[in-house]
Amino acid sequence: MTSVILVSNLKKSYGSLTAVDDVSFSVEEGEIFGLIGPNGAGKTTTMECVEGVRTPDAGSIQVLGRDPGTRSIHLQNRIGVQLQEAQLQKRIKVWEAVDLWTTLFPKTVDGEKLLEELGLAEKRNTRFMNLSGGQKQRLFIALALINDPELVFLDELTTGLDPQARRTIWEMVLRIKERGKTVFLTTHLMEESERLCDRVAVIEHGRLIELGTADELIARHCPERTVFLSAADVSAEVFSGIPGVAKAEIKDGVLHLVGVGAGFVSSVIECIAEHRIRVTDFQTEMPNLEDVFLKLTGHSIRD
Repeated sequence: MTSVILVSNLKKSYGSLTAVDDVSFSVEEGEIFGLIGPNGAGKTTTMECVEGVRTPDAGSIQVLGRDPGTRSIHLQNRIGVQLQEAQLQKRIKVWEAVDLWTTLFPKTVDGEKLLEELGLAEKRNTRFMNLSGGQKQRLFIALALINDPELVFLDELTTGLDPQARRTIWEMVLRIKERGKTVFLTTHLMEESERLCDRVAVIEHGRLIELGTADELIARHCPERTVFLSAADVSAEVFSGIPGVAKAEIKDGVLHLVGVGAGFVSSVIECIAEHRIRVTDFQTEMPNLEDVFLKLTGHSIRD
């Protein structure tokens, strides 16, 4: 794999506040890489340093083989950036914004076609101030893609959007990857990172505390599976000998089975069949990336 981003021992402080503390990671060509963490964890500062928007206090960064701190025109022509907090002149029309952006780069894609792909063709004459939140985000994605970049930065791109708009943008991000692009995104939405990202890095209080695929992180930190079983005269003892079972108990007439291992649920089903148990209800609860996130970062609310 070819690394398009290499970050080594990155540090960034604002006065006495250390926003990013000795962070290192790489982003591989063609992947969607997610930097996840609670509010104020250092995600945006890290991304802005990688983009060249902020100057780090220490460490090194390579983006497409170049130092983003030099603000190389060659590099700027190869990346696309969607910022977390961005605004346009409120009366500018959608087509005018796209047309303006095409003048900033030596090579651009067809702006009208891009608007059509992003579902904004019918809004081309709409002023920025009259767009919905989801439409504004799609416009910013269009502006980030106008130069046909190799690498796209997306910072909290669906925060505050309704579920329909969020899923529409997720589909767009996946299409960006399908076109052979690399995507580096930040988010605090675990469903978003689990749906989109090939790998995620968890950042907490400015430090990188985990990195891997969602499946790897789940297996590492939350391997337990739970089965809820209702059946006539069911006995916990029948299931206590299943490989990997950690707990078997009955609560309010429902058998709770907790175990580890990819084959745990299958073993429960085999035990049901072997003992000819007539099941009236059967449910499973599998861990996800949100469980990992809460285990690593805690349950307290962040401002």
